[in-house]
Amino acid sequence: MTGAEAIARAKALPDLHAFITLLEAPLPAGEGTLSGMAVAVKDNIAVAGLPRTDGTRAFAGRVSERDAVVVARLRAAGAEVIGTLNMHEGALGATTDNPFWGRCDNPAAPGHTPGGSSGGSAAAVAAGIVPATLGTDTMGSVRIPAAYCGIWGLKPTKGLVPLTGLSHLSWTLDTIGPLAETPCDLARVLRVIAGPDKDDPDSVPPPDGWDAAVLPERIRLGMPDWEHLAACEPAVRDGFRAFLARLEGVELVPVTIPGWSPGALRRAGLLVAEAEAGHLIGAEIDAKPDGFSEGFRAAIAFGRTAPGSKLAAAYRALHRAGIAARRALAGLDALILPTAPQRAFAHGHPAPANQADFTALANVAGLPALAFPIPAPDGGLPCSAQLVGPAFSDLALIAMAECLSDLA
Repeated sequence: MTGAEAIARAKALPDLHAFITLLEAPLPAGEGTLSGMAVAVKDNIAVAGLPRTDGTRAFAGRVSERDAVVVARLRAAGAEVIGTLNMHEGALGATTDNPFWGRCDNPAAPGHTPGGSSGGSAAAVAAGIVPATLGTDTMGSVRIPAAYCGIWGLKPTKGLVPLTGLSHLSWTLDTIGPLAETPCDLARVLRVIAGPDKDDPDSVPPPDGWDAAVLPERIRLGMPDWEHLAACEPAVRDGFRAFLARLEGVELVPVTIPGWSPGALRRAGLLVAEAEAGHLIGAEIDAKPDGFSEGFRAAIAFGRTAPGSKLAAAYRALHRAGIAARRALAGLDALILPTAPQRAFAHGHPAPANQADFTALANVAGLPALAFPIPAPDGGLPCSAQLVGPAFSDLALIAMAECLSDLA
């Protein structure tokens, strides 16, 4: 779909509220592997000449002077950027029920949340507006929307995709990742945006051969303790079990991740994110309190006022869980688990506290994680599985998930 066609499609779906800024014509692009592909980017990623609101009213007048590195790479490769996408306010939350830019709807389940914080990024793909988008993932903010909307979403290896031009929520946990309708488009976009950037201190050159995406003769997947699935919605649990049962020729290995308590780790990650966000934008919140919702201000205040001992304990929990996760992958191609404990829920319902219980681990460990759709046992709302792999196995995970999907 060309940029002009994508813009027309987006204009025909105003009630979706997927966009914060929708252009009248796509931005100029070069020629390359993405020529003719329409894309859009989350509104906390800089696009030259466009506002970057981070999903708040406080930053509505802030216009980016230059493209984020990932946007510049997309445009140089021929991708036609058509605008910036709605998101959960400040990237802190997973419903994209945005008080300033509208409640983003889920095209796969009208009246339901698309997830967040990259809800607009998932909705634009699921609605057929664009084949691929960029989102950000701090504890699941690419993968949860991908799961709820029934599409593909990748949280890359930490350092693989440059963050220059991103409005950080948490410099410890943030990543930029692609969402797409197909694994092919997901891989195409990743190949373009990946690679070192001298202006990003966390950027890491990938090892030689990282992009070969070679599959092993026999896939070995680690299955975390089933007790962690106890809090799953029945359809998620049943769909995941049925998916595993169809994977003929795949070796499933029981795996214990010592000390991993999904809820406790999610709470530690949230505290770290709130504290780091408070450091980054606390002054703006104090200067323009009406530019942020009461709930967002309260969440950031919690992090700003947390005792040092509590923050130290949270950072230690993240550090130890990251080590445990990386060690658990020894001899395995990936871990496999549900993406989220629930499917999309209706707008207006309280957001489950455990949305990020299964996604936070990859951020903490700096590992790549891929959400991909699997059959729903009742034929209803989308279901999703997640692969978490060794560092720089990003493209291999995409190829592996495509193979597993074919088996199922």
